[in-house]
Amino acid sequence: MNLSRNERLENNPNLNKKSIQIVSKILSQNDLKAQELREKYKQLGVYVINLMSSPGSGKTTLLESLSAFKDFTFCVLEGDLQTNRDAQRLEAKGVNAYQITTGEACHLEASMIETALCELQKQCDMQQMDYLFIENVGNLVCPASYDVGASLNIVLLSTPEGDDKILKYPTMFMCADAVIVSKADMMEYFGFSLTRVKEDLGQLKANVPLFLTSNKERESISKVRDFIEQKRAQNYQSHHQF
Repeated sequence: MNLSRNERLENNPNLNKKSIQIVSKILSQNDLKAQELREKYKQLGVYVINLMSSPGSGKTTLLESLSAFKDFTFCVLEGDLQTNRDAQRLEAKGVNAYQITTGEACHLEASMIETALCELQKQCDMQQMDYLFIENVGNLVCPASYDVGASLNIVLLSTPEGDDKILKYPTMFMCADAVIVSKADMMEYFGFSLTRVKEDLGQLKANVPLFLTSNKERESISKVRDFIEQKRAQNYQSHHQF
């Protein structure tokens, strides 16, 4: 049985009534802002992808690899607690990127995206972009609760993390419109079981597209690009409710 977010909060024995009200209010405000962002994205003509994963799973590396496809035009909003290193990495590849520094927040919120999008527009002609990637803060918990208005949610699971994360962090993987196993060329060295990943995904959210990527294998990146292009052509909008 699928429970609504408010029902999940109310049934959580670790939350008292006051905390439920506070959390519900914050998330409701975020949902309203996310809906406004969807209209903004539509006006700009960009298809928006929300990338989520734990730290170091390869989100920025994936974007660097995608930048090699010259007919795949995109800009990026980067989320990290501190530093602008990821934005600098992408700028070195010729990608327009704006860094959102969250301080202590372990996720991006719709209001943060709204402010950063205005700044990104100052350095980038959004009308010339087909895609906007939101690289969320590295965390397998908090980003799963905050809608940022994206059309497509992609979750990365890196081989060195282990093959057991899907059922350990189900809320995150329930968000996924696609899952990427990154650094796939290292699976044999870490004893990573792809079979286990497929079984756990099938148990949690059946029929979610699964990709294996390695920045050493251009074809693996090309498959992700083709998938994103297909979803944009279909005007696919994620059905997940944060």
